[in-house]
Amino acid sequence: MYKAIIAGLGKYLPDNVVTNNDLKKVMDTSDEWIVERTGIQERRHIIKGSGDTTASMGAEAAKIALERAQCAAEEVDLILFATLSPDYYFPGSGVLVQELLAIPDCPAMDIRNQCSGFVYALATADQFVRTGMYKNVLVIGSENHSGGLDMSTRGRNVSVIFGDGAGAALVTRYDGNDDRGILSSHLHSEGKHAEELSLIGPSTNRWVPQIMEENDPEDTSYYPYMNGQFVFKNAVVRFSEVIKEGLLQNQLAAEDIKLLVPHQANLRIAQFVQKKFGLGEDQVYNNIQRYGNTTAASIPIALTEAWEEGRVKQGDLVVLAAFGSGFTWGSSIIKW
Repeated sequence: MYKAIIAGLGKYLPDNVVTNNDLKKVMDTSDEWIVERTGIQERRHIIKGSGDTTASMGAEAAKIALERAQCAAEEVDLILFATLSPDYYFPGSGVLVQELLAIPDCPAMDIRNQCSGFVYALATADQFVRTGMYKNVLVIGSENHSGGLDMSTRGRNVSVIFGDGAGAALVTRYDGNDDRGILSSHLHSEGKHAEELSLIGPSTNRWVPQIMEENDPEDTSYYPYMNGQFVFKNAVVRFSEVIKEGLLQNQLAAEDIKLLVPHQANLRIAQFVQKKFGLGEDQVYNNIQRYGNTTAASIPIALTEAWEEGRVKQGDLVVLAAFGSGFTWGSSIIKW
């Protein structure tokens, strides 16, 4: 069995900054209301006509990750693209990135695990590298939420939360004799709560012609739905469980964590988990204040920023953890 390391990281955010005060102009809300409930102060949203798409943002983040890993496009053996907001219903965004980056014939796989998507994709990349099937796996998380949000008072509980952006990592084979690498991954799901955080239509159960025929102005099925309090209560439990699971498997303790990078769902969730594990401010990285919840992109964006700021160094124990729609959740324990 080989070992897998993250050799390069990159991120991309749209230029358009949307503050809480900007949202006040289109819905009944306030900066205080949003910050109190989520910790978010601003987020990035794609401007129509800017050219930014789910795939193009992922490609830009991937370019940076590949350059930092000193890996040429033709050396990529597999593309894993995590998103809940693909450019098209089909094909997936992974093949679009392949074309944008001029990566030669290689497999491309889209992973649809929403907020947990990057952790699931990282675990998948790790297994392909460990078994020797592939050497270089490009893992991307990218989201374009803004075009599908209900930007009105009716939809404010969800729409104030989400932002757009992309992050990427190049996972590669490591032959060193030290203990660097992805130590373990821990993945879970609980489908009985699937509709507590969901986007029901359009879908093959309620296809576009049916929605158009009904023409119901009160129909909100094509906007994201979230049972906020229920999701929060489940998230704080599952975050804690899956982090503890990873630490126990590797005979580690909370004090061994150099940096915890949680999915940026809600600052209150991250603060709850931080307190539960007795972690200091320097042991947890949050950037939801600036970007909102970018779903599958949130962990790679945050991890990239932490690395750029010098908060992730070789030998550090880095823990990634996510919880989201499905419900799905997972963690990755990494010796950098």
